[in-house]
Amino acid sequence: MSAITIQKVETSKDLDRFIKFSYNLYKGHPYYVPDLYVDLKNTLGPKNAALEFCERQAFLAWKDGQVVGRVVAIINHKANTTWNIKSVRFGWIDFVNDLEVSRALLDAVTEWGRERGMTEIQGPLGFTDMDPEGMLYEGFDQLGTMGTSYNYPYYPEHMPALGFEKDIDWIEQRLTVPRETGVPERLMRMANLVQDKYGLQIVKFKTCKQIAKAYGHEIFEVINEAYSSLFGFSQLSERQIDQYISMYLNAVDPKLVSCITDKDGRLIGTGICMPSLSRALQKSGGRLLPFGWWHLLKALKWKHENHLDMLLIAVRPEWQAKGVNALFFKDLLPYFISEGYEWCETSVELETNHKVNQQWIYFERRTHKRRRCWKKSIPQK
Repeated sequence: MSAITIQKVETSKDLDRFIKFSYNLYKGHPYYVPDLYVDLKNTLGPKNAALEFCERQAFLAWKDGQVVGRVVAIINHKANTTWNIKSVRFGWIDFVNDLEVSRALLDAVTEWGRERGMTEIQGPLGFTDMDPEGMLYEGFDQLGTMGTSYNYPYYPEHMPALGFEKDIDWIEQRLTVPRETGVPERLMRMANLVQDKYGLQIVKFKTCKQIAKAYGHEIFEVINEAYSSLFGFSQLSERQIDQYISMYLNAVDPKLVSCITDKDGRLIGTGICMPSLSRALQKSGGRLLPFGWWHLLKALKWKHENHLDMLLIAVRPEWQAKGVNALFFKDLLPYFISEGYEWCETSVELETNHKVNQQWIYFERRTHKRRRCWKKSIPQK
């Protein structure tokens, strides 16, 4: 039996191997959506603003002269302090169907965490909630999205065999756009009632730059407040917010961004959607050059797919459970319908987040994916 060697990712060439391993493992797969090479290189490189409060170490697994697996070990000190835990996370994990390979990768993360005083290992998780979370557990025959990761069905089969147990699940839902019937009447009634009762306004912009200038930082402040009680969340820093404004707000269609303000003009909630880029990313192979940029630009500007991704919906805690979410759909649904979209996919939602799950009552919907976070205690030597 050939030995498995674990190597630390330390050079640019190592990181290149790390990123390309996933491309090779899933080459030609109909449901896998590759990370954009430049984005993942920035995320795992030294310029990631999350490194202000996170440590990380990427690993490669080698066997018979070939890379057969990868993983990133992460300690988010801010999250550990917030939740009073000593956890090392594993993320961006991929491996061939060999239990000894997955064991070697997770043992490397475990040992790295133990050396730094950690008492448990959990994942898949990224640096923050803005990174992919969870291992696909159901929905292997569904197309992936830009903001999530795909994995083969054998991945979750390995985890119990390695001593891991369920920590928590996320679900993703497929919502049918009511193109034939139009915006549901009861949704409009609710939206108008809430809007009149509280003096709320739906604010729209013509350009991305206008959104970033008016509400860029406030949008992420709302996210910090809205997500603060959710599993594993850590507050986004000012430098992270600056990075995300540059990454996300400069690429969205303003018509698909909904900003809700109170009677005093304070932002209380935001909803951001985007035409699906999954097929465009598959065509690009994860690269912008030489022609990957064209596929992405085409999907964003001229010939979109028949579905959208809901990147996020966030409402300040004091405004939750007051029907504010209905205003997002009052604003966005007519545009979905006029542009010919057939369905939209929610971002990952904790299965225990009933407030979020409840907002889809106006739609014909089904849960079509489930992701799992695994955990395991780390024995101290």
